[in-house]
Amino acid sequence: MLLTSLNPLAINRGDDVPDAVRIGETTLSRSDILGAATSVAERVSRAERVAVLATPSATTILAVVGCLIAGVVVVPVPPDSGRAEREHILRDSGAQAWLGETDGDTGGLPVVPVRLHARSWHSYQEPAESSTAFVLYTSGTTGPPKGVLLSRGAIAAGIDALAEAWGWTMRDTVVHGLPLFHVHGLILGVLGPLRTGSRLVHTVRPTPDAYAAAAGTLYFGVPTVWSRIAADEESARALSGARLLVSGSAPLPVSVFERLRELTGHAPIERYGMSETMLTLSTRIDGERRPGWVGLPVRGVQTRLRDEDGNDVPHDGESIGGLQVRGPMLFDGYLNRPDATAQSWTDDGWFVTGDVAVIDESGFHRIVGRASTDLIKSGGFRIGAGEVEESLLGHPSVREVAVVGLPDDDLGQRVVAFVVGEKIVEADLSEHVAAELSVHKRPREIRVVESLPRNAMGKVQKKNLM
Repeated sequence: MLLTSLNPLAINRGDDVPDAVRIGETTLSRSDILGAATSVAERVSRAERVAVLATPSATTILAVVGCLIAGVVVVPVPPDSGRAEREHILRDSGAQAWLGETDGDTGGLPVVPVRLHARSWHSYQEPAESSTAFVLYTSGTTGPPKGVLLSRGAIAAGIDALAEAWGWTMRDTVVHGLPLFHVHGLILGVLGPLRTGSRLVHTVRPTPDAYAAAAGTLYFGVPTVWSRIAADEESARALSGARLLVSGSAPLPVSVFERLRELTGHAPIERYGMSETMLTLSTRIDGERRPGWVGLPVRGVQTRLRDEDGNDVPHDGESIGGLQVRGPMLFDGYLNRPDATAQSWTDDGWFVTGDVAVIDESGFHRIVGRASTDLIKSGGFRIGAGEVEESLLGHPSVREVAVVGLPDDDLGQRVVAFVVGEKIVEADLSEHVAAELSVHKRPREIRVVESLPRNAMGKVQKKNLM
């Protein structure tokens, strides 16, 4: 049964679970977490916002839960952030201290320790649902990272909607090794298990061996993780005893989807979301799972497609439009950025995601990509980079690919593919796409590269290719 409070440990202490969370070599019971996190809450309860160096550790989990208990806003800081990015996050967020471990670069802020073995049973009043729980910073692909304000009520609504869609209960054991400074790894991957009452195994690193050894029922991963597991037959077959394999944060290649289904017996669940919206679309435990499609709106979510002039785009499974959403799990705006906040919402209350998508007659969604990089306008045609990428990944010489539109004096934009692979023949790849899709969608240029630039969640950073 789902907990009614966002405080993820607002449970009867008699319902203790000895291995509620295992992260690396550390195992914590629910009473361990409640006692240690309440001790954290006592140290920070007078603060407004604190920064947490979000390493994959028990310290991070206790710091976050302690802040939720005390009603203090958490600012997760990526451990691999550079000096300029970290200075921006600390300055923009107004964080008053570091909570937990640091790497020595404190920016002049005091450090409040987190003690794994400290215990307190003090009680705190539950803050209002409308109060801010997190300031999550975006990846900053269009300038300095923006602080996304997520409320306690939005987080609770988002987790509960997914629990319904996936049949997620306290009988599950969630397994993942994702970073703890994003929606996927932190809110879904840590607060989700605590809220639903399921166990959590965080593998620190998301390796095939670690996933195979975890013996979970519900696995979270990004496409890079799933691609590596699909390439490791022994590890993949070890996941056959799971209940659900969930992929997100970037499109899952159809070839990986099919390979996982072959080796594990499970068709993966694919879903869509972003920091500003959390997870708003997903295939369901009892519904169709179609490779390359992210399913239907979860409970409470509505979506629509609009063209550049603000007109409706038909739901025919082919027509591309800008995706707009609304629902109870959306953010409250960007910290200190009223102009950016206003620009992200329509006059009638829909959030403009910046992604382009198609919707079919049954309401199933397929994400084409970012409007700024994945919608290519070439020779009067509107081309989705994603379908060209999927076609190229079906060629035996291609391991990874990113397709972008580069300026062209004649076409406006020309389709260019950056390809990682072996024995690549450029003409063969262009002909492959032209035969499988249509001639105007073929890459006009193939660039062979050793690797693609990716962020911590495995998303290709196409701005670095343009």
